[in-house]
Amino acid sequence: MSAAARFAIVVGRFYEDLAHRLIVGAQEAFARAGAGEADVFDVPGAFELPLAAQFAARTGRYEGVACLGAVIRGETDHYDYVCAEAARGIQDVQLRTGVPCAFGVLTVDTMEQALARSGGGKRDSGRHAAEAVLALAAIRRQLS
Repeated sequence: MSAAARFAIVVGRFYEDLAHRLIVGAQEAFARAGAGEADVFDVPGAFELPLAAQFAARTGRYEGVACLGAVIRGETDHYDYVCAEAARGIQDVQLRTGVPCAFGVLTVDTMEQALARSGGGKRDSGRHAAEAVLALAAIRRQLS
Protein backbone atom coordinates (compact mmCIF):
# COMPACT_ATOMS: atom_id res chain seq x y z
CA MET A 1 0.00 0.00 0.00
CA SER A 2 1.43 3.35 -0.96
CA ALA A 3 1.97 5.92 1.77
CA ALA A 4 -0.20 8.32 -0.24
CA ALA A 5 -3.24 6.02 -0.15
CA ARG A 6 -6.05 7.69 1.78
CA PHE A 7 -9.38 6.29 2.82
CA ALA A 8 -12.52 7.81 4.27
CA ILE A 9 -15.15 6.59 6.68
CA VAL A 10 -18.64 8.07 6.58
CA VAL A 11 -20.65 7.08 9.61
CA GLY A 12 -24.25 7.48 10.67
CA ARG A 13 -24.26 8.59 14.31
CA PHE A 14 -27.90 7.76 15.15
CA TYR A 15 -26.64 4.98 17.47
CA GLU A 16 -23.51 6.65 18.83
CA ASP A 17 -22.12 3.62 20.71
CA LEU A 18 -22.51 1.38 17.68
CA ALA A 19 -20.96 4.02 15.42
CA HIS A 20 -17.91 4.22 17.68
CA ARG A 21 -17.46 0.43 17.67
CA LEU A 22 -17.78 0.26 13.87
CA ILE A 23 -15.23 3.05 13.41
CA VAL A 24 -12.73 1.30 15.68
CA GLY A 25 -12.99 -1.89 13.62
CA ALA A 26 -12.59 -0.03 10.33
CA GLN A 27 -9.66 2.08 11.56
CA GLU A 28 -7.87 -1.05 12.80
CA ALA A 29 -8.28 -2.72 9.40
CA PHE A 30 -6.97 0.34 7.54
CA ALA A 31 -4.00 0.61 9.92
CA ARG A 32 -3.21 -3.11 9.66
CA ALA A 33 -3.10 -2.74 5.86
CA GLY A 34 -0.62 0.13 6.13
CA ALA A 35 -3.11 2.79 5.05
CA GLY A 36 -2.89 4.80 8.26
CA GLU A 37 -5.91 6.39 9.86
CA ALA A 38 -8.91 7.10 7.65
CA ASP A 39 -10.64 10.48 7.71
CA VAL A 40 -14.03 10.24 9.46
CA PHE A 41 -17.11 12.19 8.40
CA ASP A 42 -20.24 12.09 10.54
CA VAL A 43 -23.83 12.17 9.32
CA PRO A 44 -27.04 11.91 11.36
CA GLY A 45 -28.05 8.44 10.17
CA ALA A 46 -27.84 5.73 7.53
CA PHE A 47 -30.10 7.56 5.08
CA GLU A 48 -27.50 10.33 4.74
CA LEU A 49 -24.56 7.98 4.05
CA PRO A 50 -24.81 7.90 0.24
CA LEU A 51 -24.55 11.65 -0.20
CA ALA A 52 -21.63 11.89 2.23
CA ALA A 53 -19.92 9.01 0.40
CA GLN A 54 -20.46 10.84 -2.88
CA PHE A 55 -18.97 14.04 -1.45
CA ALA A 56 -15.87 12.09 -0.31
CA ALA A 57 -15.55 10.05 -3.51
CA ARG A 58 -15.78 13.09 -5.77
CA THR A 59 -12.93 14.93 -4.03
CA GLY A 60 -10.40 12.61 -5.66
CA ARG A 61 -8.54 12.41 -2.33
CA TYR A 62 -9.72 8.93 -1.34
CA GLU A 63 -9.10 5.48 -2.77
CA GLY A 64 -12.21 4.21 -1.03
CA VAL A 65 -14.98 4.99 1.42
CA ALA A 66 -16.27 2.73 4.18
CA CYS A 67 -19.92 3.55 4.92
CA LEU A 68 -20.86 2.61 8.49
CA GLY A 69 -23.98 2.81 10.61
CA ALA A 70 -26.89 0.89 12.04
CA VAL A 71 -30.59 0.59 11.41
CA ILE A 72 -32.60 -1.35 13.98
CA ARG A 73 -36.07 -2.55 13.04
CA GLY A 74 -38.90 -0.71 14.75
CA GLU A 75 -42.67 -0.90 14.62
CA THR A 76 -43.10 0.88 11.28
CA ASP A 77 -41.96 0.49 7.67
CA HIS A 78 -39.33 3.20 8.17
CA TYR A 79 -36.65 0.52 8.62
CA ASP A 80 -37.32 -0.96 5.16
CA TYR A 81 -37.06 2.39 3.41
CA VAL A 82 -33.91 3.50 5.19
CA CYS A 83 -32.10 0.18 4.66
CA ALA A 84 -33.05 -0.11 0.99
CA GLU A 85 -32.20 3.49 0.12
CA ALA A 86 -28.92 3.48 2.01
CA ALA A 87 -27.83 0.29 0.24
CA ARG A 88 -28.98 1.49 -3.18
CA GLY A 89 -27.42 4.90 -2.73
CA ILE A 90 -24.04 3.59 -1.61
CA GLN A 91 -23.96 1.15 -4.54
CA ASP A 92 -24.89 3.96 -6.93
CA VAL A 93 -22.03 6.14 -5.65
CA GLN A 94 -19.39 3.52 -6.24
CA LEU A 95 -20.72 2.60 -9.67
CA ARG A 96 -20.93 6.25 -10.78
CA THR A 97 -17.59 7.38 -9.37
CA GLY A 98 -15.47 4.23 -9.62
CA VAL A 99 -14.42 4.77 -6.01
CA PRO A 100 -15.05 1.68 -3.85
CA CYS A 101 -17.75 2.32 -1.23
CA ALA A 102 -18.45 -0.51 1.20
CA PHE A 103 -21.81 -1.13 2.85
CA GLY A 104 -20.95 -1.50 6.53
CA VAL A 105 -24.44 -0.72 7.77
CA LEU A 106 -25.92 -3.05 10.34
CA THR A 107 -29.51 -3.92 9.37
CA VAL A 108 -30.78 -5.83 12.38
CA ASP A 109 -33.86 -6.55 14.45
CA THR A 110 -32.42 -5.89 17.90
CA MET A 111 -29.69 -4.00 19.72
CA GLU A 112 -28.22 -7.34 20.81
CA GLN A 113 -27.77 -8.33 17.16
CA ALA A 114 -26.17 -4.95 16.45
CA LEU A 115 -23.72 -5.33 19.33
CA ALA A 116 -22.76 -8.83 18.15
CA ARG A 117 -21.94 -7.46 14.69
CA SER A 118 -20.15 -4.26 15.67
CA GLY A 119 -16.80 -5.45 16.89
CA GLY A 120 -14.82 -7.45 19.31
CA GLY A 121 -15.22 -10.77 17.50
CA LYS A 122 -15.28 -12.28 14.08
CA ARG A 123 -18.50 -10.43 13.26
CA ASP A 124 -17.17 -6.91 12.95
CA SER A 125 -18.97 -5.03 10.20
CA GLY A 126 -16.67 -2.02 10.50
CA ARG A 127 -13.62 -4.18 9.90
CA HIS A 128 -15.34 -6.08 7.09
CA ALA A 129 -16.31 -2.83 5.34
CA ALA A 130 -12.75 -1.51 5.49
CA GLU A 131 -11.40 -4.83 4.21
CA ALA A 132 -13.84 -4.72 1.28
CA VAL A 133 -12.75 -1.19 0.38
CA LEU A 134 -9.08 -2.19 0.60
CA ALA A 135 -9.65 -5.23 -1.64
CA LEU A 136 -11.49 -3.24 -4.29
CA ALA A 137 -8.94 -0.42 -4.18
CA ALA A 138 -6.19 -2.99 -4.78
CA ILE A 139 -8.05 -4.37 -7.81
CA ARG A 140 -8.55 -0.85 -9.13
CA ARG A 141 -4.81 -0.10 -8.77
CA GLN A 142 -3.90 -3.41 -10.40
CA LEU A 143 -6.11 -2.72 -13.43
CA SER A 144 -5.10 0.94 -13.84
